[in-house]
Amino acid sequence: MSLLEVRDLHVAYGKVEAVHGVSLAIDAGRIVTVIGPNGAGKTTLLGAIMGLLPSRGEIRYGGESLAGLAVEERVAQKLCLVPERRELFAAMSVADNLELGAFARHRAGDRTIGQTREEVYRRFPRLAERRQQFAGTLSGGERQMLALGRALMAKPALLMLDEPSLGLAPLIVKEIFSIISTLRETGVAILLVEQNAHAALQVADYGYVLETGELAIEGESAVLAREPRVAATYLGQAAGNAAR
Repeated sequence: MSLLEVRDLHVAYGKVEAVHGVSLAIDAGRIVTVIGPNGAGKTTLLGAIMGLLPSRGEIRYGGESLAGLAVEERVAQKLCLVPERRELFAAMSVADNLELGAFARHRAGDRTIGQTREEVYRRFPRLAERRQQFAGTLSGGERQMLALGRALMAKPALLMLDEPSLGLAPLIVKEIFSIISTLRETGVAILLVEQNAHAALQVADYGYVLETGELAIEGESAVLAREPRVAATYLGQAAGNAAR
């Protein structure tokens, strides 16, 4: 049984439907990516799974339907979203931003939060160095690390990442995706939404291509990267070269 199953999902803004009949699945410990152009419905898809947007269709997590569950209840079930804008508290320290990531665990009386915090600092040494620094003073790459670290403080079983490379320099993008790849070791499943198809397909196990709200192609990432249409449209390669 998959950790997350989405079946025939439809999401609309008023009378305009942005996602049409999308179905996908993610197993525990796997990285699955959804790639596609701007406006394809990728962020909308994540918003619906997180409960931020109303939708039609079926979303099952851990074998149970998420229908009727508020965002807070989904977070309590270890479903976590790192949004495109990162949504950090700029006037709060790095340490305080991390603590907020464990809010649901604090309420539940979890006594292992300190251990998780130290694990986050080991994974992101720069955050440890800047723990008392205001989040608003961090570089773009450091803010993305903090957003990831804050999400990991919730001990998610499923981590959804919306455009983690957005606005970052190429070297920093490489570092962020290297970190995402190592998260597989923790057992967390990752649903990665990205415009940087090349980087996404390198770290993912499986991929879906979303175009104008519909799934166009899906497959194992290595196979998808060699698919002529994907290579030509999203990887900047000539279709003939990709086929060869």
